[in-house]
Amino acid sequence: MRFYKMHGIGNDYIYFDCMKEDLPNPSELAVELSDRHFSIGGDGIIMLCPSDVADCRMRMFNADGSEGKMCGNGVRCLSKLAHDLGYVKGTELTVETLSGIKTIELYLDSYGKVGSAKVDMGAPILRGEDIPSTFTGDTVVGAPLVVDGKEYKVTLVSMGNPHCVVFMESDPNRMDLTGIGPKFEHHEAFPDRINTEFVKLINRNHLRMRVWERGTGETLACGTGACAAAVAACLNGICEKGKEITVSLLGGDLRILYTDESVYMTGGATLAFTGEVEL
Repeated sequence: MRFYKMHGIGNDYIYFDCMKEDLPNPSELAVELSDRHFSIGGDGIIMLCPSDVADCRMRMFNADGSEGKMCGNGVRCLSKLAHDLGYVKGTELTVETLSGIKTIELYLDSYGKVGSAKVDMGAPILRGEDIPSTFTGDTVVGAPLVVDGKEYKVTLVSMGNPHCVVFMESDPNRMDLTGIGPKFEHHEAFPDRINTEFVKLINRNHLRMRVWERGTGETLACGTGACAAAVAACLNGICEKGKEITVSLLGGDLRILYTDESVYMTGGATLAFTGEVEL
């Protein structure tokens, strides 16, 4: 079966066109194909599927085989695939996900292919129990959480999947993320596990971030995580709502706009290569 290796600023997945042919055992395939030494390699697999309520549907499976609800970088690349394969005409489409229908605006390059996209990610979920977490209240902002014997101040945001944002004085690029990341992911405060963003304020319009994704580990970028970081920065009063915020990740930059109505994310979508794999 043909696959498409794509990435959104380094957050790379293996994509399959399932509009006419379904993918067998996607959870098992995600584990097998994501191996970077013995297979194609990636942060998981994403399937372009037909939908009864939108232009297309996205299914995503993390590298550990668990099915995810939403991926911001992934939905941009999926939208590029749907457009460039001719399933969608024009420069706007809707994508059905497990966290709702997302509307995407496409930006074309000089060859008529999608180079980047803007995603309406919807309003953030802020209520503690709805993240889900053991925290209560309409918002969880700067709340104390003890992880591996150390207290952190955390802000919780769900963008269709759960995020725990930690603001730091030091550079997150110098921290031992592989040591602390799993401790957050599997903390008892998060019954469905958690994605964790470690963020440093550069200025009121610029954040630097590293991310530990549940089911995958560290990735070069996380679209929903960048959205969560920008929302958290506004909730903590260190960035301004209604103004675009650049979030710099290891793989590149995303532009996030948090308004009273929604969160908007703009970033690249890149096809790296295609091939065939025997299933």
